[in-house]
Amino acid sequence: MPLSPRPGRGSSLEGGADQRLFEHIARELEDKGYCLYTGGLSDQLDYILAGQLPEFPARDFRPARIGREKTRQKNTSIRRDEISWITGERPAGRAWLDWADELRLYLNCRLFLGLTSFESHYARYGEGDFYRRHLDAFPGEANRVLSLVAYLNHDWAPGDGGEIILYPDAAAPVATAPAFGTLAIFLAEEMPHEVLPCRTERLSIAGWFRVRPLETPLL
Repeated sequence: MPLSPRPGRGSSLEGGADQRLFEHIARELEDKGYCLYTGGLSDQLDYILAGQLPEFPARDFRPARIGREKTRQKNTSIRRDEISWITGERPAGRAWLDWADELRLYLNCRLFLGLTSFESHYARYGEGDFYRRHLDAFPGEANRVLSLVAYLNHDWAPGDGGEIILYPDAAAPVATAPAFGTLAIFLAEEMPHEVLPCRTERLSIAGWFRVRPLETPLL
């Protein structure tokens, strides 16, 4: 369901290309619960991020798993991508995390979401790889609030596959090609989505804005 900001209040942040993009994202989240943007990130950040990938040795990527903690497992019938977590040790990763933190602060100000942290990784899909329909939030764990995906694929063409499909509640599915400069952001707990099989290598960054889990009260 769409977000509902506090009435009578707007953003307290003004000016700059980032703020215009952030405001666009906030409005789309209010209206639809998701935003699909094709204008690219600020300051050519998408080029910087894509340019870093050839520097990664193969050992930096690991097969993605599903579940969490003790239930985590590799299941290639559901998911076949490889991932490499972004820690901020490389300059491009640090720039991405800083940009995401600016977005986090803006959305907290604009939509009063109470987001406290962000985690992110590179995702690489090979030919034939996919990710079946799923939610990004774990059952019983209301800590992932927003999902964010940035696509880094130059010259992506019709027929290359790899589209992300969003399934809004009570609305028709929405398909978007993973073309360079495209950004998808949506409600993690409420937006089922999938990645269709790829016919060529597909590169992206996936991340999640989180809230701090409630502590168990002392008895």
